[in-house]
Amino acid sequence: MPRPPSAMRRQILDRALRLFAEHGFKGTSLHDIAVEARCSKASLLYHFAGKDAILAELLTPPAESLTSLSGELAALDGDRAVEPAVTGFIGLALRFHLEVKIIFAELPDMLNHPVLAVIPQAVDQLADALAGRSQEPRARVRAQMVIGGVAVTVASDVEVEPDTMRTELVQGALRTLGRPTS
Repeated sequence: MPRPPSAMRRQILDRALRLFAEHGFKGTSLHDIAVEARCSKASLLYHFAGKDAILAELLTPPAESLTSLSGELAALDGDRAVEPAVTGFIGLALRFHLEVKIIFAELPDMLNHPVLAVIPQAVDQLADALAGRSQEPRARVRAQMVIGGVAVTVASDVEVEPDTMRTELVQGALRTLGRPTS
């Protein structure tokens, strides 16, 4: 059971997120996290049952956010779902870019993580919205290209200002989907 929020708990999570993104989940030890968080391993284990518990807490917000976005998009029909799907997904991808990087670094293991069990259905629902609810193969392929392209881009170390990144991702996604861009 998670302990109540504290400054030390937040510091451990922040340092673990950075270390997992830089070195991978498997490439980061509890000792590494404790050193970076400037606490003892015992203190770290007071706040978290182990490295997997830290990972679970880091991955829960993006998984819940994607599920929430999918729910919001479910209420929109056809073409009305496309642009909110693009902007919503890109917003989440940018917000959780380090978490995306962690997932991509060890994709097979991460997809089996219990916290991420909601991801396949949420991604299917997102793809449906991006495709404008069309079952046409062309629309479905383009939707998957947007999902993959956005995820890979935010997981990379491209040196671009956040506003420029967001603008280019939205414009590129809309072009890929065959939608007008402004």
